[in-house]
Amino acid sequence: MPYQVILVGASGLIGSHLLYTLIESAEISRILLVLRKPLNISISKVHELIVNFDELEHFSAEIKGDIMFSCLGTTKAATPDSGQYRKIDFEYPLGLAEIGIRNGVSQFHLVSSFGADASASNSYLKLKGELENELKKLSIPSLHIYQPSLLTGKRKESRLLEKFAISAFKLIDPLLTGPLKKFRSIRAETVARAMLNQSLKELKGTFIYPSIQIQELA
Repeated sequence: MPYQVILVGASGLIGSHLLYTLIESAEISRILLVLRKPLNISISKVHELIVNFDELEHFSAEIKGDIMFSCLGTTKAATPDSGQYRKIDFEYPLGLAEIGIRNGVSQFHLVSSFGADASASNSYLKLKGELENELKKLSIPSLHIYQPSLLTGKRKESRLLEKFAISAFKLIDPLLTGPLKKFRSIRAETVARAMLNQSLKELKGTFIYPSIQIQELA
């Protein structure tokens, strides 16, 4: 049956690819974009809900669908304020998941990170791990967590260190074989395709996909 989906983070690297993938899919009948600023997309099955993410509960009655995809995320460089950083990477996705469950969302798909671990010394990986743990506590009927390694693809903003890393990985990736294959970089559109594919399988339970498995699922 056709699905109505909710996509948060559609302006980001993975989110923008996922939006295109959802639009192209005949299995998706309606796409609700939860946004801070409008994208002004003129496609009949795409609907935009402009919200204040600090007041998500005020918009909860409109955040409805069968499947929710969260591609929210930021970096320390883009969001140096630690409080705002935590909101974007932890509080907003968790709040959206809670609203979705109340409104009958049966699937929640989260873009996390390779190495996410609540006990990690790295603050980025620690926060991602904490979010994963909190989502698991919500008893979501179908929870899917994607842990991609270094993402490749064209971003709107410039990240010099990331560009250097991507260039380096183009040379390194072919050398990463066997157990090291899990460290290979991954294209954003590959993650997006895997997310759509898994959402159409109607799986029940909690699923965590490391980067190497995401490649296979796409």
